[in-house]
Amino acid sequence: MKISSENEQKKDTDKVAYQDPNIVFMMEGESVYVGNIVYEKFARSIPMHAHSDNSYEIHYIPEGRGRVTVSGTEYELCPGTLYITGPHVQHSMIPDKKDRPCEYCIYLKLSDALGKDKKTGSPLRLFRETDNWYGRDRYGIPALMKALFAELRDKNIGYRAVVESLIKQIIIACVRNSSAEKNDPDRQSARSDESQYLAIEEAFLYEYATITLESLAKRLNLSTRQVQRLLIRHYGMNFQNKKTEAKMSAASIMLRSGDMSVTQIADELGYSSVEHFSAAFRKYFGMSATVYRRDC
Repeated sequence: MKISSENEQKKDTDKVAYQDPNIVFMMEGESVYVGNIVYEKFARSIPMHAHSDNSYEIHYIPEGRGRVTVSGTEYELCPGTLYITGPHVQHSMIPDKKDRPCEYCIYLKLSDALGKDKKTGSPLRLFRETDNWYGRDRYGIPALMKALFAELRDKNIGYRAVVESLIKQIIIACVRNSSAEKNDPDRQSARSDESQYLAIEEAFLYEYATITLESLAKRLNLSTRQVQRLLIRHYGMNFQNKKTEAKMSAASIMLRSGDMSVTQIADELGYSSVEHFSAAFRKYFGMSATVYRRDC
């Protein structure tokens, strides 16, 4: 069993890798060989590459951001991302230099041929058919990965049996993730969409003066590009326009209340100067703040 030490992990490549040629087990009557089990925090890009027949990689991103290209399609990496690459599937990765992504990766080699008696809905058969999938984990892969690395690190009595069991559970979790999306894409996203919209509404309702695209993206565990697409799809405007709408709505209420001066309102809304606020207000409402207060 090979493992980079904790000191090496911190000083060198932020990488822990386990390679044991004896990790081979049976699953549904087929052999599964585990080539590599790796945790890495990336400071470098991974060039385009692919693996041989019957080879699969399970990639899970617990933290950090970046971009991955799989079979010619580019995807955003963010915390919670899960993607699977099968035989001959070209893939590459570019880390975000300001928020380096961490990745758990398991390399698997399956039997040369699928058993003839394998049932259509069996987990291993479905896993074989999932040679190119990207999405978000909803079936507990982070806890399974942490438990797997703890077993490999500590090597307590019976650890090999536990390792095999955990990898089987990870394979099944991958199949559940991909199958849930294929069978009912709305079922898996409805709950997260609801919480996302609530977070967006609260951000613009209470933090209109200070919220940034970057902070909102971090709160939603999305990339800034994904947040922009989400806002345009559901609100018909990008982040800046949504923020301007929220600030102008607040400004109109403050002006009608009559308790604050225009200068105080500009400061409350986060504008650098009253002139900047006045120009933004005139552009939005087609009249000055003073006229708006007088007529409304």
